[in-house]
Amino acid sequence: MPYVNIKVTDEGVTAEQKRKLIEGATRLLVDVLNKKPETTFVLIDEVSTDNWGIGYRSVKDIRQAES
Repeated sequence: MPYVNIKVTDEGVTAEQKRKLIEGATRLLVDVLNKKPETTFVLIDEVSTDNWGIGYRSVKDIRQAES
């Protein structure tokens, strides 16, 4: 019973993109590990840019500096 956890920032990921992530992650486990898709779980966490840091800075601060 595989479990995949995908974390992305909450910057407008669409329902269609999430669907594709779920399908793609499931397909990978089916193809590589011969897992059953009906027992493969995929969870997508959308993380606030305040709570995601890169190189001493939050993604929110990085995005604001870029604009």
